[in-house]
Amino acid sequence: MKSKSFDRRKFLAASGAAAGLAGFPAIVRAQGAKIKVGLMLPYTGTFAPLGVAIENGFRLALQEAGGKFAGREIEFFKVDDESDPAKATDNVNKLVTRDKVDMLLGTVHSGVAAGMIRVTKEAGTLHIIPNAGFAPATGPLCAPNIFRTSFSNWQSGYAMGVVMSKRPNVNKVVTLSWRYAAGEESVKGFKDGFLKGAGKSIVKELWIPFPGAEFQALLTEIASIKPDATYSFFAGAGAAKYLKDYAQSGLMKTVPLVGPGFLTDGVLEGLGGVAEGVETALHYGDGIETPKNKAFRLSYAKTYKLQPDVYAVAGYDSGVLYAAGLAAVKGDVSKKGEIIKAMEKAKIDSPRGAWTLSKAHNPVHDNYLRKVRGNENRVTDVAVKALDDDPAMIAACKMPG
Repeated sequence: MKSKSFDRRKFLAASGAAAGLAGFPAIVRAQGAKIKVGLMLPYTGTFAPLGVAIENGFRLALQEAGGKFAGREIEFFKVDDESDPAKATDNVNKLVTRDKVDMLLGTVHSGVAAGMIRVTKEAGTLHIIPNAGFAPATGPLCAPNIFRTSFSNWQSGYAMGVVMSKRPNVNKVVTLSWRYAAGEESVKGFKDGFLKGAGKSIVKELWIPFPGAEFQALLTEIASIKPDATYSFFAGAGAAKYLKDYAQSGLMKTVPLVGPGFLTDGVLEGLGGVAEGVETALHYGDGIETPKNKAFRLSYAKTYKLQPDVYAVAGYDSGVLYAAGLAAVKGDVSKKGEIIKAMEKAKIDSPRGAWTLSKAHNPVHDNYLRKVRGNENRVTDVAVKALDDDPAMIAACKMPG
């Protein structure tokens, strides 16, 4: 049986045609029509604030472009993905099949992203992932029409591991994270970086089902092990509760807590300072003193009466990346191949610092070391410069063409 998988050569060859793309419905509309953008993000549940920040960032990029991309107005179609992988296929098909969006932006939860990718890869719908670090998206499931503007889960874990591997007083570490794709990949990244150091060991890996937030028994176990540090991956409301519980257990004073930036991003307000001193690694943080970041933060705060975080940056960069693709074809969304080529070559002037895309369409960017000071994740150093993805995922991406 002939495969329906995404064929880059056919795709690019047919990019200027209105039809003739085998297995892919042509979307032909007058240039005056609005471009359809689908937003499949979490608007309820523990990740709801992240979904809102991503949408805000994307809309800010559109606002800065004068309300249009390449002279075309944007029409939004929204679906709450509820961070539920079981609903992913039905939800993404509402946007791809029913609404026939030109570009799909989503999502946060790695399990939901996996379901989305299986649909968009087959359909050929342009898909920008603004958060989910699901490794196979830019590994074995990579495709010309799938881009990520955020990170792979491995990257920030690896960067934090490299930092800790260089500290002579940190030799044995416990990990505690949600057991689902994002948590497992983040822990793998940390291990890959940390175990580069001589005499370093992971003495125990502790897990809790997503989105569980009953940490007391696990924190008691950490106290009994007495490691030199704890590495944890949590995000959103779950991270906020974990930080409170870690502090209340007394561990914050005896066992330093570190993690990827999601552990402390977007959750510090309202914690009463319990996370003070926690170190994390991420591709964004407070105090990046560049004109681009200063302008972005001012504009975001003015527009939304909120301070931007890493999720807002990813949404913003998604808009900038898509705009770069549309500019190359003067807004003609039927020229998908040309849009893809332009996006692949784009150098994004981002609040995080300039970044480019790898061959697998994952960001290659600096990862910063940050420390919680008050309600900020203050950048203290560059953990790893121009960090690419997990070598195992790079090898697994067989981009057609």
